[in-house]
Amino acid sequence: MRFHGYWRSSAAWRCRIAFNLKGVAPELVPVHLTRNGGEQKSAAYRQVNPQALVPALEVGGRILTQSLAILEWLDETVADPPLLPGDALDRAQIRAFALAVACDIHPLQNLRVQQYLRGELAQDQAGVDRWLARWLGDGLQALEGLLSERDVTPFAFGDSPTLADICLAPQLYSADRFGISYAHLPRISALAESYARHPAFVAAHAHCQPDSEIREGG
Repeated sequence: MRFHGYWRSSAAWRCRIAFNLKGVAPELVPVHLTRNGGEQKSAAYRQVNPQALVPALEVGGRILTQSLAILEWLDETVADPPLLPGDALDRAQIRAFALAVACDIHPLQNLRVQQYLRGELAQDQAGVDRWLARWLGDGLQALEGLLSERDVTPFAFGDSPTLADICLAPQLYSADRFGISYAHLPRISALAESYARHPAFVAAHAHCQPDSEIREGG
């Protein structure tokens, strides 16, 4: 297996957490998203993923793209620990939470959106910051509401990490990075503490990656 990713990509980060949980160690192929205009835009990488996005996973002579598809494939091929545990209703709720991050929050704050805001729409940093505060802030508030309907547990849907946590953890890093506070959201804040203590999440952290440009504590 060869995994094409970038240290600060939230989507690649999700996969790293899952690899760690499942005990899978693919070969890393770093793809720098800003160097030389973005290595993901090169003709060579477009042969891997025509969308020019990370992550991409080469496995069995085929290429998987889209982080949630990679995660579901991984869960179907490496059973333990399950990323989607419980009955059909449990799994649907976990998927819904994960999709709220991956489809409704993350796309509005990723690199290409910020580049478009600064370039085509000529927004200054203050304008970009307002955009990020609106969509990340609203999104995290909605997630807090979903969690408030459930009993308090160490992870979003129980005593062990699920797909929901895998999607949320990198998003909280983005919130910290962009100055979006979630201190007023007790359930989200408690989950952040759980992730900071779990070895699979710690090892997947952006600052711990071999291609990282920032080291933990730096």
